[in-house]
Amino acid sequence: MRVLLAYSGGLDTSYLVAWLTRVEKAQVTTLAVDCGGWSAAERRDISSRAVALGAVEHRFVDARAELFSRVVRWLIAGNVRRGAAYPLSVGAERGLQAEILARMSTEGGFDACAHGCTAAGNDQVRFEAALATIAPGLKALAPVRDLAPSREEQRKWLADQGLPVPAAGGKYSVNQGLWGVTIGGGELHTSDQALPEEAWYWTKNGHGRATLQVGFEGGIPVSLGGLPMDPVTLVERLNEEAGAFGVGRGYHLGDTVLGIKGRIAFEAPAAEVLIEAHRELEKLVLIEDQRFWKDHLGDVYGRRLHQGLFHDPFQRDLEAFFASTQQRVTGTVKVRVQPGSALVEGVSSPYSMLAASDAKYGERAGSNATPQGALGLARALAEPARLFRRAGEKATAESAK
Repeated sequence: MRVLLAYSGGLDTSYLVAWLTRVEKAQVTTLAVDCGGWSAAERRDISSRAVALGAVEHRFVDARAELFSRVVRWLIAGNVRRGAAYPLSVGAERGLQAEILARMSTEGGFDACAHGCTAAGNDQVRFEAALATIAPGLKALAPVRDLAPSREEQRKWLADQGLPVPAAGGKYSVNQGLWGVTIGGGELHTSDQALPEEAWYWTKNGHGRATLQVGFEGGIPVSLGGLPMDPVTLVERLNEEAGAFGVGRGYHLGDTVLGIKGRIAFEAPAAEVLIEAHRELEKLVLIEDQRFWKDHLGDVYGRRLHQGLFHDPFQRDLEAFFASTQQRVTGTVKVRVQPGSALVEGVSSPYSMLAASDAKYGERAGSNATPQGALGLARALAEPARLFRRAGEKATAESAK
C-alpha cells in the first residue's frame, strides 16, 4: 500500500512514518506543506529525519504565499480573533494543507493518505472535512486518532526501535506557522496556570520598544518602514521584529469543534500588529455600517474556518463582501510596540473621511449643517424611548384609578 503522509516532523507524524512502515508494511511518502515557521536548516532536518524513520521519499510544498492569498488576507480583512483574542493561527493552515494532501495523493496515484491528528483536537475535523470535500473517494488513515497512543508511548516505541525521537516531542505540542505559534499541553491542560518563560518562542524575554510603520493597499499589507515588501516576507519580518519586543503573546480558552473546552498559549506578533493597524485604518476610511457588519461577519468567518469549513461556498460569499469593503483601505499606520502591547499612534490615508470634512469634532459642525439639524436628529432618535416611557406612565395612571 502506497501512503502519502502529511508530515510536520513532530512526534505524532514521526511516529506514524515508522509505525506505518514497520507495522502496516506500507510504502510511505512524507509530504511537508510549509505554511511558515521553518528555516532552511529545519526543512533539511525534517527531510532527512523522514527518510531515517522509513519514508521512501520526502516531498516539500512551499504554501506560504497561497496561505496568505487564500486565508490570511481575509483574516486581516475581517479583523478575525476567536474569543476576541486568538487570531486562528492553526485554523488558518489546516484546510489548505489538507487540500494539498488530497490533491497530491490523487495526482500521485497513492492508495491512501494519512494525517497525525489526535482524537480530542480540532484538526481531525478540519482534515476530514477538507478531504471529504476535495477527494471523497480517497482513503484517509488516522492511526494516532484511532489507536490513541499517548505521547509517552510514542516516544518509548520510537526509542525501542532505535529510531530518532523529535527534539520537540516533549511536554508541549507546538505548531509554528506564518500566522503564529501555538503551544498546548503541560500547564495549559489547566485553566489557571501560566507557561514558564522558557516555553515561549518568538516573544521569549521580549523587551524594549519601537515604532513600526505599516503600509496597506486595498486592505493588504504591502510595506514596512516605507520599504515595499511582499506580504509573506512582511509577515515573517513582523513576527521576528515585533516578537523581539514581546508583542503578540496570549492565552486562549475556547470551545473545540467537538464541544469540549480547550486552552492554548499563542504568539502572533505579526497578527497583533497587522490586525490592530488594519482596524484603525478602516475607522478612518469606512462608514460605520460597513465596519459594524464586517466585524460581525468577520466573527462568523473565523468561527466557520475554526470548524473546518474552509471549502464551504459561504466562505467565498463572505470573502466577496470583505473584498468590497477593502477597496479604500489604503494608507499608512504607525504602531508603537512594546512588551504586551501594540498601540496605534497614527494613521493616514488618501481616502480619509476625517480629512474630507470641514467639521471639527467637539468644536464646530460642517459647513453644510443647519443649526437645528442636530436638535431634529436627537428628537427623532429619542422618539421610541419617549413613546415607551409615555405608554408606561399612561398604563400606571389607568391602573391607579
